[in-house]
Amino acid sequence: MNGCRHAGLASRRLLVGAAAGALAGCALPTREPPVPRGQASRATVLGLPNERFRPLNAEGTAAIEQEFLAAAQRQRQRLGLARSANLPTLDLLSVSGGGENGAFGAGLLNGWTRRGDRPVFDLVTGVSTGALTAPFAFIGPSRDEELRRVYTDISLDRVLVRRWFTAAIFDDAMADTTPLFGLISQYLDDSMLADIATGYDEGRLLLIATSDIDAQVPVIWNIGAIAKSGHPRALDTIRKVLLASAAIPGAFPPVLFDVTLDGQPHQEMHVDGGAFAQAFLYPTIATRARREALARSRRVTPARAWIIRNGRIDPEWAETSRRTVSIAGRAVSTMIAASGYNDVVRMYFFTQRDGIEYRLAFIGHDFTEEYVEPFEPGYMRALYDYGYQHALGGYEWTRAPPM
Repeated sequence: MNGCRHAGLASRRLLVGAAAGALAGCALPTREPPVPRGQASRATVLGLPNERFRPLNAEGTAAIEQEFLAAAQRQRQRLGLARSANLPTLDLLSVSGGGENGAFGAGLLNGWTRRGDRPVFDLVTGVSTGALTAPFAFIGPSRDEELRRVYTDISLDRVLVRRWFTAAIFDDAMADTTPLFGLISQYLDDSMLADIATGYDEGRLLLIATSDIDAQVPVIWNIGAIAKSGHPRALDTIRKVLLASAAIPGAFPPVLFDVTLDGQPHQEMHVDGGAFAQAFLYPTIATRARREALARSRRVTPARAWIIRNGRIDPEWAETSRRTVSIAGRAVSTMIAASGYNDVVRMYFFTQRDGIEYRLAFIGHDFTEEYVEPFEPGYMRALYDYGYQHALGGYEWTRAPPM
């Protein structure tokens, strides 16, 4: 008996020692020095003056306004209009986050094409899963089949690889998104890069949002300008931006961007743009000239805002067990739902102020499919078909958020 007890004690000590050794051998994630406090707006990835914007500071807002004015001039030149002439109707598209619910927006866009009255979008913005949809929507119907495949041929193993539970302590996320980066790279190739650059030449803008968590500010990436630049790292940078915009903090790893500041290398850490907003239409400074014209009762270019909310607007009931993880998870999902609703309300008030038609699409009560696992193929195909059929039949876009 004593021998067995000593043997068991020795075994336990061996296991504990092995575990301690394994943990001691774990290499914690490292990074290059971050951009110093207050210097984020001067750091550059590719050295392009308009590669991205930080809308919370004066320098960033001025650059955004200039970019929108320059885009309008490119449009006028393409259409043979005078510099002071009003443009035809502008169509602005915002695609929200929502994970696997991005299948709704993909189906809606493709059904809209099939119906025959989908416009060419002058501005496309995306956050999280909306960032993955946005390049396809920006280029137009020629990319519809690829967009369909992204959301109907996907499965969990094409998005992430689960890590051990110890990742909560010793790593930067609970999953590895190398498969998702591979999926993004499969579709975002040189051909797509050239198509995005062409759209930029036409005076159209594609903007994707991420969150710089060191500086605690949103960053709006000017994807068209990056594509047009011809920079050798343009393609890889855009792929990383899309990955970063979908990097749910804690679940997915952050994306590190090598930047230069005063000739010295640094690294920025970016995560899901939804940390600030699940959807955005345009930075408010972009419409300053429009507001000034309206205040003087001058004619402005007609504009329509199309907002795709990849989620529901109404609350979703779910039983919550009396456990810490369950309660915390439910609270987080509630905050995300409230944030998403607040985003569509905020955009509504902006468009009303700026004389822009507001049109909102979202997942309605009539979609009753449920899923058990994230990125469940059956659920996503059903949701894609739901969006597709509604658009094909003439989707009734809501002219104001449900109150």
